[in-house]
Amino acid sequence: MADHDLNGFAPSTFTHEGVTRQILRRGTGPAVIVLAEVPGITPKVVEFAERVSALGCTAVLPVLFGHPGRDPHPSAHGWVRSGLYTAATLWKVCVSREFTLLATGRSSRVVDWLRALAAHEHERCGGPGVGAVGMCLTGGFALAMAVDDRLLAPVLSQPSLPVALTRNRAAGIDISAADLATVRGRCERDGLQVLGLRFRGDRLVPGDRFAFLRRELGDAFTAVELDDTSANPEAVMPPHSVLTEHLVDEAGQPTRTALDQVLDLLRTRLLQQDNEPTANA
Repeated sequence: MADHDLNGFAPSTFTHEGVTRQILRRGTGPAVIVLAEVPGITPKVVEFAERVSALGCTAVLPVLFGHPGRDPHPSAHGWVRSGLYTAATLWKVCVSREFTLLATGRSSRVVDWLRALAAHEHERCGGPGVGAVGMCLTGGFALAMAVDDRLLAPVLSQPSLPVALTRNRAAGIDISAADLATVRGRCERDGLQVLGLRFRGDRLVPGDRFAFLRRELGDAFTAVELDDTSANPEAVMPPHSVLTEHLVDEAGQPTRTALDQVLDLLRTRLLQQDNEPTANA
């Protein structure tokens, strides 16, 4: 691929508690917050957002890191420049206090900003609520955002935090105990459904993490775990990014089926005519 010119996406900004970030929007209808993976809003993430828009939702992409539209694949900028770009983006994330990379039992600080963004977009876009799709290091953010009753469709695609350096970190996810208890209560009380996606051999998203979510959320957590052989072989890194870099966009392919499950969850929770608002904006 090549860099995406972001044609069709309207730029804007959102400010909460003194922090202003750029956001990109596309479409109309209930909002879905699309949280990019490192190194940022790549052309593949843009393609996913376009699918969300085509579904009948407003895709809202906050710029948390990286340069929107830049293609990280070496075919676009060469191996050296692509590697340096990804490394520089990852370094900025590592030194930022907004992201909790290693600690267990803690939600990242940026989640407060994302919750405020979701509330703002719900008021702006209407509908019964909001969806959130997190990817890689933002995967767990979608879960922590679900403490708000307006978040009706949380999707955790390859949630990679905390970094699984120890068994304890591998068997947890980046959400505080209080936030997890609130989400669990919503699952039991309101029928909230949480969808998680991973490749079975992905060391960044160990199987113990999904086992933890099954124990904590019970039947409210649906785990989609794919064989590594189903990943797009043209991707640079080992199987990891289910909805983007490792997607094989062909009917009947396991990754395409996983993508369809995500879109079905958004459609069911946000677009069905018999849905009623669960909270005031």
